[in-house]
Amino acid sequence: MERSVSRAQTLVDASRRAPRALQRDQVFLATSGLLFAASAGGTIYWCRSMPGGMPMPGGWTMSMAWMRMPEQTWIGAAASFMGMWVPMMAAMMLPSLVPMLSSYRRSLRGAGGARLGRLTALAGTAYFLVWAAVGAAAYPVGIAAAQAEMRWEALARSVPLTTGIVLLFAGCVQLSRWKARQLEHCRGLPVCGPVLLPDAGSAWQHGLRLGLRCSLCCSGYMLILLVIGVMDVRAMAVVGAAITLERLAPWPRPAIKAAGVVAVAAGVLQIVRVLGVA
Repeated sequence: MERSVSRAQTLVDASRRAPRALQRDQVFLATSGLLFAASAGGTIYWCRSMPGGMPMPGGWTMSMAWMRMPEQTWIGAAASFMGMWVPMMAAMMLPSLVPMLSSYRRSLRGAGGARLGRLTALAGTAYFLVWAAVGAAAYPVGIAAAQAEMRWEALARSVPLTTGIVLLFAGCVQLSRWKARQLEHCRGLPVCGPVLLPDAGSAWQHGLRLGLRCSLCCSGYMLILLVIGVMDVRAMAVVGAAITLERLAPWPRPAIKAAGVVAVAAGVLQIVRVLGVA
């Protein structure tokens, strides 16, 4: 008799918790949607508000992302770049990050509503901190390359050929076994990772782990984006869609191979075009 009463009470408690859990999930998804809309809108506005770029020898245009505005310090220029980079990464990565964070939340069902929200936000912050670090590392390299290209005309003229080589290399990375392993880790980490505890330290570590795996998995895409143009909204949209597809598709291998073949073909065509003109 006591066992039956206990089981009935457990079912009642579960039925009471279910609507609250559903409501929390709906709030999480709505918040994620608002963040995506804000980051995408901010990125589009930022890119369209900047000048088109500087024509360079060799028939290409240098992105304004690697240049200072008049009377702007280098610190100000770096802050401006990061102010564009972080929202851009949020817009590109949120569609594939939300399912991973949803899986993380399901593993912490023992946590209360407010605590679950804080832990999710902390994991997401750690994830984008990794991407901010990627941007902070890419910026000085891009600045150094831009300064050298403006100083030496021969170097500037070699950029179209270099772009083709980078595209070809990025496509080969996309088709490699290394890429397949990184994607496997990235897709499996939310459910196959270590035991996750409902505390701030575990949430932070999980977010950093997600960000590191994701940045490694997306290295080929980031190379493509950097050489095509970090201020090209169309390139961002295509790269973001490709990343989301290979993360969420039931069978990601065709998406991986298709992206790799397209990048290799684009690289080869660019090389042939440059050498043909030369």
